[in-house]
Amino acid sequence: MTLLTELSDTLASTVTKASPSIVRVEARRGIPATGIVWSADGIIVTSHHIVQHDEAIKIGLDGGETVSAELVGRDPSTDLAVLRTDAKDLTVPSWAKTDGLSVGHIVLALGRPGKTVQATFGVVSALGDSWVTPSGGRLDRFLQTDVVMYPGFSGGPLMDVSGSIAGLNTSGVLRGISMAVPHGTVKATVETLLKHGRVKRGYLGVGTQPVRLAEALAKQAGQETGLMVVSVQPDSAAEKAGLLQGDVIIAIGGEKMRHVDDLLTYLSGAAVDQKVDAEIVRGGKLRKIAVIIGERG
Repeated sequence: MTLLTELSDTLASTVTKASPSIVRVEARRGIPATGIVWSADGIIVTSHHIVQHDEAIKIGLDGGETVSAELVGRDPSTDLAVLRTDAKDLTVPSWAKTDGLSVGHIVLALGRPGKTVQATFGVVSALGDSWVTPSGGRLDRFLQTDVVMYPGFSGGPLMDVSGSIAGLNTSGVLRGISMAVPHGTVKATVETLLKHGRVKRGYLGVGTQPVRLAEALAKQAGQETGLMVVSVQPDSAAEKAGLLQGDVIIAIGGEKMRHVDDLLTYLSGAAVDQKVDAEIVRGGKLRKIAVIIGERG
């Protein structure tokens, strides 16, 4: 009983400690969501998918006060958004690197969809290396938990038992899975949005699926699979370059394209406006075409 009592007291203390740094975000119809104080001068970080309108955003603070906020910027690919309020002297929480987490560690998910902080806890159920989201954003760690994401918990913190935030909880990255955007990704994205108001992402304008290359082509290309173009968006970089439905992309800018994730990884902000060679298979033959990578709107 002593161990259970100590654990219970620790979890309750963690919630109390974190409460001043957790805010309510009213930026959509229905149930409000949650945000985390990023800086004492009124910067709030939350989930992109819960900010459904850019105007008349309200932030509910720990003391019960409600203040107005404006959207600084958003990154749909990592499901992050940054808001700015006129509030001052806010309580900034401590953040922790995910290096200290392991599968099985107890974590807390906190939310403030109402006036008070709510909590649920579980364990880290999966932890992996960096990965690319279905929207093309790169997260520095794959961090999955078994915590129940109650309505309004998106945008709130995932906390370790020491009271530090390991990530920002979201239900908007993978449907039906409780995920957290790790601190490293949150930090990089917030800093970019504060500086530029947006995160640049490369855009090609194709739908693709992996296909196996014929044995002779595989030997010639030095890889067994490529990406078959199944659709080309009008007026896209792909259409302007002359890519056609049925082409098989095997490399772009010297980078092998074996899986869809390879293409998503390549289309980073650094690729925007770059003129590169795309190596493709068309009519059973290898050929190169020049492509100027666009920017995702």
